Amino acid sequence: MPPRRISRTITFSLPPEMFEQVQRVKEEEGRDMNELVREALRLYMEYRELRREQRLERLRSRQAGQTEEDGGQSDE
Repeated sequence: MPPRRISRTITFSLPPEMFEQVQRVKEEEGRDMNELVREALRLYMEYRELRREQRLERLRSRQAGQTEEDGGQSDE
């Protein structure tokens, strides 16, 4: 019995211009499509998490500013 595959296969489409760009990058860097797509997704996920953290920090800063404006008083 062959070993179980630990990755999943997906299919996606690209506009022709983007496909040509990816083909050029593949050739220039000597990499395959799988490597490029995995790297692109990893970078996107890191960027997405950074944006989420930045939004949370801005929210916390705003909330801290509002607390200071009302003298730290709560409505309780």
